[in-house]
This record gives sequence, structure tokens and C-alpha cells, in this order.
Amino acid sequence: MSDTQLRDRTAEYSAARTDAGVADERTTDDEQTTEREALVCPECSGNVVADESRGETVCTDCGLVVDEDSIDRGPEWRAFDSAERDQKSRVGAPTTNLMHDKGLSTNIGWQNKDAYGNALSSRQREQMQRLRTWNERFRTRDSKERNLKQALGEIDRMASALGLPENVRETASVIYRRALGEDLLPGRSIEGVATAALYAAARQAGTPRSLDEIERVSRVEKMELTRTYRYVVRELKLEVEPADPTQYVPRFASDLDLSDEAERQARELLESAKRAAIHSGKSPVGLAAAAVYAAALLTNEKVTQNEVSEVADVSEVTIRNRYKELLEASDAGMPA
Repeated sequence: MSDTQLRDRTAEYSAARTDAGVADERTTDDEQTTEREALVCPECSGNVVADESRGETVCTDCGLVVDEDSIDRGPEWRAFDSAERDQKSRVGAPTTNLMHDKGLSTNIGWQNKDAYGNALSSRQREQMQRLRTWNERFRTRDSKERNLKQALGEIDRMASALGLPENVRETASVIYRRALGEDLLPGRSIEGVATAALYAAARQAGTPRSLDEIERVSRVEKMELTRTYRYVVRELKLEVEPADPTQYVPRFASDLDLSDEAERQARELLESAKRAAIHSGKSPVGLAAAAVYAAALLTNEKVTQNEVSEVADVSEVTIRNRYKELLEASDAGMPA
């Protein structure tokens, strides 16, 4: 092939690519124009919305029915309560970090019955038991998965005992998975890292629990918990803000059956203490307990120091000392 023919072929190829690119751009522009036209009313150029119950697309300004008999992409069945919806649904539960396999593996039920509800024979029961055993072995194939399964079970148990919500458990599970992935566990117990992850997750979610409360439901001592918590936060670079005493007030007020007025008064006392900077270096749990006790007295609600001490898990001496400091800060902050 001569140089002239080669140049001609190259020019033809470049022109073809240019024409194809222009055609693609025109197609894209046409599609975008069509989408924009579909989102506006052809009569008044108003906004259109889809009415799924009627299968229509209607203009919100002039009421014109732009499209009708649209395709219903939902299920073909109807349900009138949650139990019927669960029974008719053909999909599984959503994935969750609370399970070591995120809930994606098969689980063989413990009922020795077939699909029609009939009892299995003794030979079939033995076979199903062997299948359950092997299925459980396959679900945890290595030491890391067994480690994760044990830790997530501990997190769920402690969170249930402390009354922590689902989002805190999910966050704690993610923190533990990160610690396991970055090899932070050698030299530390599974229970210790799981407890530290739950403590950090509770503080991040704004529902903190004191170290004494965590220690009561955990299988590790307080010193090991604090040491492991500092290590996990430092290595994973977790953003955990200092505990705010006001975050403890709703729980203490609820446990003591105090009124909304008393809770509001306790928050105001803590805000006065922050402005006076007397909260620095003091336990937020003790400050919250003292604020709740002082607010109950100011609103003429009968609460003893012993009752507050049991709910907050702090000594009565701490409550008395912080109580005096809070009242002094409140008096100093009042206008003359």
C-alpha cells in the first residue's frame, strides 16, 4: 500500500469517527430533551407527578393527565398488615453487619418438619442434624470468621442488656470489623475489643453509657476496657467527642419518672455550668446526676439522693458536691 492510499484511509477513518461522535452527541441530546419534556406538562409547562395508585402521570398545575395505564413495578399481591406482608414476600432480610456473614448464608431451621408440616422420620432427622452440623462448619471456615461470630454475639448481648438501639450495634460491628481487618486483636481479648467498640459506638451515636454500666454487662475489667478503648480509638483514628453531660439527662429523668419541666431545668443547670467552666475535669455522669437531683428539688418533685445514685451509678457524695457547684454556677449566672 502506497503512502497516498494510507493517508486516504486514515482520513476516511478519522471522518467516520467524527461523524459517529457527532451522531452519539445528537442521540444523547435528543434523549436529554425527551427526558426534560417528560418531566413538564405539554400544555402549561408545569410540573408533573406520578400517581401510582391510579397509574397516571398528572400535571400539578392544570390537572392534565399526561400518561395513563402506567406499568406497576411493585409486587402482584396485596397485604393489609405486616404479618401478611412477611408471609407473602419472596425476598430475604436485608444484609446486616451484626452477623459475621452479613446474613447471606443459608440457615437450616431446627424444626424437624418438611415443607407440608409433616414430621420427619428418625432417619431423616439424623440426616438433617448432620446437614446442620456441616452447614455450621461451612459458615465459619477460618479462625477470623469464628472470631467475628463470637465478637458480634458479644456486642449484641451487651447492647441488649444496656438498651442500646440498632444503629449503635451496627456501628460497633463496623468498628470491630475494622479492628479485625487491621490486625489490632493480637495480644488482646475478643471480649475487650468488642466492649471497646460498643463503648465508642454509643458515644458516637449520642447515647453514651458510663464505664461502670459497660463493665457491669461485660466480661472484662474496667482497666482493660479503658486501655483497649484508647488503643482502638488511636489506631483506627475514630472521631469520638468528649461525653456531654446533657446526653445522660433524658435517660436519668425517664428512669426517675421526672416531668419535662424538671428535665428542662436540669439542662439549663448544665448549660450554666458550662458557661462557668466548672464541668472541665469532672465526670459527665456525676454532673448529669447532680443536675437531675437539683432540677427535681427546684420543681418540687420528690427524689432522694439515694434514688438518683442508684439510677446514675455514682456515689451520693459526688451528687452532693456537684449539686452545690451547679447551684453556685446557676446563681452566679443570673442577672443582678
